[in-house]
Amino acid sequence: MLNTLTSSPLFGILLTLGSFSVGVMVQKKLKTPLANPLIIAAALSIGLLQLFHIPLANYQTGSSYISLFLGPATAALALSIYRQYPVLKANLLPVIAGSAVGSAVSMGSVLFLCKLFRLEEIMAKSLLSKSVTTAIAIEVTQQQGGLAPITVAAVVITGVMGAVFSPLLIRLLRIKDPVAAGLAIGTSSHALGTTKALEIGQVEGAMSSIAIGTAGLVTVLFALFL
Repeated sequence: MLNTLTSSPLFGILLTLGSFSVGVMVQKKLKTPLANPLIIAAALSIGLLQLFHIPLANYQTGSSYISLFLGPATAALALSIYRQYPVLKANLLPVIAGSAVGSAVSMGSVLFLCKLFRLEEIMAKSLLSKSVTTAIAIEVTQQQGGLAPITVAAVVITGVMGAVFSPLLIRLLRIKDPVAAGLAIGTSSHALGTTKALEIGQVEGAMSSIAIGTAGLVTVLFALFL
């Protein structure tokens, strides 16, 4: 009976939306970046699947439909970019340079740490694109001969960490320029970090949105020489 109910696409959709709604309510109540809705939603979903021994394939039947909105949601960020076009025009060179340097540091740190801890080469190839959006990251990984599941997990963890810790790091490092703050968030933690940047400010959100595309393009180009 339970397997029949959970095998419906509606189960995965309702569980995802319900868990995320709970996460949003908890964040509003606690008012702390650590209570990130995405983390809470993931923990609740995993907990329920484990508690009732529901196969992951049953959940994915419905959750895969939600994944279809990833592209349109990312494209919708263009609205914030359009609204901040004068700021972008005035800071075009710093935006491009900042994203390029940020991407280079991200990829370089992965290679360095993988060598330091003597990880297999395939791990380095899988983690290389951890700071760009999922669609681009998977393509880079396949181009390098890495493992896509590891890449997806790394992208999610990187994004969540950016969304949780970026406000704290901005305060600790005393970053006052909203353009610099937005570029740092978008370059290091793609769309998930950008959701937090949009909460911080419109300029931060727009610059973070730009950084997603710019960092993705730069990462693809850099990967060609690795």
